[in-house]
Amino acid sequence: MSFAWPLAFLLLPVPLLIRLLPPASVQTGLRVPEHIFAGVTAERRAGRSWLPAGLAWVLLVIAIAGPQVSRTSDMLPASGRDIVLAIDLSGSMRKEDFHLDGQPISRLDAVKRSASRFVAARRGDRIGLAIFGDRAYFAQPLTFDVDAVARAVDEAQIGISGRGTAISDGLGLAIKRLAASEAPTRVIVLLSDGVDTTGKVRAADAARLAASHGIRIHTIALGPEDLENQPNSRDAVDTKALREVASLGGGTAFRVRDMNDLEAMAASLDQLEPNPAERPPMRYWHSLWFWPGAVALILMMLICWRRE
Repeated sequence: MSFAWPLAFLLLPVPLLIRLLPPASVQTGLRVPEHIFAGVTAERRAGRSWLPAGLAWVLLVIAIAGPQVSRTSDMLPASGRDIVLAIDLSGSMRKEDFHLDGQPISRLDAVKRSASRFVAARRGDRIGLAIFGDRAYFAQPLTFDVDAVARAVDEAQIGISGRGTAISDGLGLAIKRLAASEAPTRVIVLLSDGVDTTGKVRAADAARLAASHGIRIHTIALGPEDLENQPNSRDAVDTKALREVASLGGGTAFRVRDMNDLEAMAASLDQLEPNPAERPPMRYWHSLWFWPGAVALILMMLICWRRE
């Protein structure tokens, strides 16, 4: 236990100091025989007790001093960071070129596995989900309810936003939402497996806009093939464009070809954007002034009742 204002204990001797002061002289215009009030004064003095009044004063001073105890909260404090996941839901995300436990899985299923785990561990962050194909829209607004965002990631389906790849539109929507945020740290995690085919502006221009708003962008190029090595491949990812977006956005570009790369990417992203759950629990002071204050009030009420 400690006290918020320990100097308040200097008030303890105040009643004693008041008793030591000389009584004030009173001038009256009416002379009354002393024997008239002799009985009343004696009765009052007999009924008085300094102990309850003194105890009430001590308790009142303790309440003023603010007794408090330190406690820890299980609730994680807000980190002051807003993160928007921008996930590509174009038709190529249906391709099954990832393997998990010896079984082929689609790119989207691989992303869901990694992204859901990443989101669920972001307690203390505000997370939002933007998905894009031909068009972009918010599937989940910025929220501290990371479980709801993880469910939204799991429920994402190819085709609900078209089958094209409008990377710049997905970025623009995420930037628009984060630009209105007052969070000290704002981050976009962009995941795509294709080439920006239907965006109205260049993805690099969107990244410059994000940087002007202080928004950091990490990009994840998903798929075993890329345009640099397979320029004629239909499902190749434009790694060069995504590296440029990350560079202009002040973030990091990741290259993911299989599940091992995906797991390594998630671990690296955790280091770049540290998990707020790893911080020590929030400590706070629980005030106890009410209890001595309440007892002091009861004692003063009893003193007044006895005097009446």
